[in-house]
Amino acid sequence: MTKLAFTELTNSPIEFRGALDFDLRKQGISPRRLPDWTRMQVPEMMEVMLRMPSGVRLAFTTSSRSVELHVLTTRMVNEGADPRPMTFDLSIDDGEPLSQSSDAGNDILLFADRPGEYELKRGDAYTVRFDELAAGEKYCQLWLPQNAFVELRSFSIEAGSSLGPPPAIERSWVHYGSSISHCMEAGQPTGVWPVVASRRGGIELTNLGFGGQCHLDQFVARTIGELPADLISIKVGINVANMDSMRERVFTPALHGFLDTLRERKPDTPVILVSPIYCPCAEEHPGPTIPDKNGKFVTIPGSEDMRVGCLTLTRMREIIADVVEKRNAVGDAQLHYLNGLELFSEKDAHDLPDDLHPNPAGYARMGQRFADRVFSGDSLLSQLTQGSD
Repeated sequence: MTKLAFTELTNSPIEFRGALDFDLRKQGISPRRLPDWTRMQVPEMMEVMLRMPSGVRLAFTTSSRSVELHVLTTRMVNEGADPRPMTFDLSIDDGEPLSQSSDAGNDILLFADRPGEYELKRGDAYTVRFDELAAGEKYCQLWLPQNAFVELRSFSIEAGSSLGPPPAIERSWVHYGSSISHCMEAGQPTGVWPVVASRRGGIELTNLGFGGQCHLDQFVARTIGELPADLISIKVGINVANMDSMRERVFTPALHGFLDTLRERKPDTPVILVSPIYCPCAEEHPGPTIPDKNGKFVTIPGSEDMRVGCLTLTRMREIIADVVEKRNAVGDAQLHYLNGLELFSEKDAHDLPDDLHPNPAGYARMGQRFADRVFSGDSLLSQLTQGSD
């Protein structure tokens, strides 16, 4: 085997698509999904989420018939719950992915009755190997698990095989969202709904979906504005309800401000604002939300006198649609609205096991619907896949 040590990976023909920075460790490197300059501004829990590489993949070409990645992964496990395996997907020439799953590595145990406390159970590094690949030169994307921290220690191919850069990116899409875009509940990294949509639409994705952390932060707007993008989408609202982090007075100008920052850098790029998908407890009742003893998310009742200006999902959809309409009216013809209920509605609630996050089947359907609505035929932005400007 020909091995690249972790110190060689970022200076090799391999491209880390979807990663904007790396943590350098004693034995490996870990991708991050925001650039280095944001570190001092990122809240602690957001730092946790951006270190989980949802949508991040190693892109390369090779003639090797086997590919190995030596890694140490760390996942979060709720006490008493069955831990989700960490899955790596290898897609070849954009075909159906091959998958390898593992329960090795470190576990961080979380305790419902002791918020903020955790226990680290150390595990071992391990090797993910894909064998019996097709002969000849091929374009590979090795997708990292979306539900764990991943420390990359080495990469190997067969001795004497070629290793080259991937094809150049023709069209690129940057998506910003919440846990429902991070998709920790998906069964595999190519099951993350923006990944499903990007693969169906033939467009390269940078996924800035951060569990619990979509609050229209300006450092995210500036990051998006500095990235190559033929399409930008912003799926906002559910985290604002989850944390009751903004009321109507703040949410509306914050959304305008986020768009203003984007437009300063990308005045003509198509932007889609996506409102929240269906969440039964928050449709007509404002947050914050918490899981109950059965693991279902419910809203916390509050004094009606203190609820003036609090946001329900129904009201958020009205506000987001109104923001788009008003900005269209003053000349932003490349700003579009997509109602989140077109992606996942009350009719899909059977695939909402905790009444907040879709299951793998729900995420797959969301990705298919987004691709159909945005990329295919005479859809909203069909010019992106037809190569027109």
